[in-house]
Amino acid sequence: MAEQQEHIPGDEPEQAGSGAGRTGSALAVARLLHRECTHLLQLFREKESFSKDYTPDGGRIVSLSADSESSTVEQVLLLHSALRQCLGLIHCVIAKEEEEWGELEGDYESMRKNVRQRLEYLLHTTKALMETDKTILEVTPDHQCTEEVDGLAGVFALKMWTYRVLLELVHWADHAAQTLHKLHSETGEENDN
Repeated sequence: MAEQQEHIPGDEPEQAGSGAGRTGSALAVARLLHRECTHLLQLFREKESFSKDYTPDGGRIVSLSADSESSTVEQVLLLHSALRQCLGLIHCVIAKEEEEWGELEGDYESMRKNVRQRLEYLLHTTKALMETDKTILEVTPDHQCTEEVDGLAGVFALKMWTYRVLLELVHWADHAAQTLHKLHSETGEENDN
C-alpha cells in the first residue's frame, strides 16, 4: 500500500534552499498528514462500527488561543505547539490500545503508526522553518499520558477517548495545512530567503 511505505514524501528539505521551497515542502507534508489522519479516523470508525455522523461528547483536547492580529509566523509557532500536543496524544493512543489489546497488525494499526511518523516529520519541518537563535523549538511529544481516559474506565471509555483524539488530529492537521498554505503564499511570492 503506497500510504504505508517507509519513505516519507517531502523528506528532502535540504534540496530546497529557498524559503518558498521549504514552506512548500512543509505544506505538502501537512496536506498528506491531513489525508492520513482522515483515513485513520475512517478506519477507526469502521473497526469500531461508529456511524460517520456520530461525534463523541467533549470539546477540544488541544486548544491554543491565537490573537486575530497574530502574524503568520506567530500562528505557525502556535501551530507547532499544538502539533507537539497532538504527537503526545497519538503516542498515548498507541500505548493505551497496545496495553489493552496487545500489538496488532492491520490497516488501522499501520495507518496509526504512519500518522505518528508523519506528525513527527511535520514537527521537524516546522522547527526547521521557524527556529532561530532566539526561538528554540522542541519536537518531543507534549503530553505525559498520565491522565485517565476522560476520568472514565473501561474499554468503551478508551474507544470514545481515542475517537476524540483522532478528531483532534484531523482538526489540527487541517489547521496545519491552512496555516502553512498562508505562510507559503507569503514567502513564496514575495521572498526568496
